[in-house]
Amino acid sequence: MDILQLIDRLEELFNDAKAVPFTHNVVVDEDRMLEVIDQMRVVIPDEVKKAQQVLAQKDRVMAQAQEEADRTLVIAREKAEQVAAKDNIVIEAQRRAEQIINQARADAEATRRDADDYVVDSLVQLQDNLEKILNQVRNGVLTLQQERVRRGVPASSAIPEKVAK
Repeated sequence: MDILQLIDRLEELFNDAKAVPFTHNVVVDEDRMLEVIDQMRVVIPDEVKKAQQVLAQKDRVMAQAQEEADRTLVIAREKAEQVAAKDNIVIEAQRRAEQIINQARADAEATRRDADDYVVDSLVQLQDNLEKILNQVRNGVLTLQQERVRRGVPASSAIPEKVAK
């Protein structure tokens, strides 16, 4: 189950909750809510693993781009050496080799930028999802704590204070 499905289940649990008359509070099935929260704790590391895979993919793309740039440089140097013996051709070959080298560097840099942009976008999206989840969990915990206070029930150790912060 992915994190978005768990968020949907948490929202469904909230929507299915019974309203407390004359308040904006609801009564939520604590066991079901804690079950969803436990499942989130299991799924979130998977989301982090996905982000790590994205980073590894970026490294592979960058390594491939570097290899291609290196091959292009070798080819350019070989071509430049072959035509270096001829005076008029030498100037043109050097110009063309420099052009190929510059293009290879530009291509490698563009590939690096694209890979970095992809990773940043993926991590920002993951961060947004994790923040939404954390806010929903905090809201659920706060609602449960407020409900307990309203009923005069002392706070349970099942709801850590750290989550409510």
